[in-house]
Amino acid sequence: MSLILTAAPAVEPVTLAEAKAHLRIDGTDEDTLIGSLILTSRLHVEAAMGLALITQSWSWYFDAWPPGTAVGLPLRPVESVAAVRLYDEAGAATMLDPANWFLDGAGLHPRLVRHGALPWPAPGRVANGIEIAFTAGYGSAASDVPAPLRQALLILIAHWHEHRAPLEEGQHAEPLPHMVSDLLAPYRPMRL
Repeated sequence: MSLILTAAPAVEPVTLAEAKAHLRIDGTDEDTLIGSLILTSRLHVEAAMGLALITQSWSWYFDAWPPGTAVGLPLRPVESVAAVRLYDEAGAATMLDPANWFLDGAGLHPRLVRHGALPWPAPGRVANGIEIAFTAGYGSAASDVPAPLRQALLILIAHWHEHRAPLEEGQHAEPLPHMVSDLLAPYRPMRL
């Protein structure tokens, strides 16, 4: 399975000005570092939680359909599915008719569901023969991201700004503040 970013977020969920205000920094000397910490914090939270915070487009490739009529999607929340493609051995793509499937993106585990009792059509290519192109995120503006997630990002940015010295061999990294985990807890996917 391959998950490939096709369109990155246009903005970050926390602006440079917001991060600098949180850090109580007035000058511009550390703008590049703080910008990097904003990006790194977003990527860390997204990867840890299976989230897309700001609208972004992805293509998810996999080899075979799972059993049943539903395919769980790897990120959430999912705004839309642009296309479902099958690839043949020559690499030519055939788009599945959108009338044959629908997005169930409202739940904690978004999924693509096939209409009717017919099975999903088999791809012609053995590896990565199925592609689902989708858009995920809370919205295209920073204000669309829930406040607890934005606050967790600010705390994480401050933590990494304060603990940026390189570690010597055998030295342990400073643990993340518990408040970050507490703020992220309601967004953690539940396993049943």
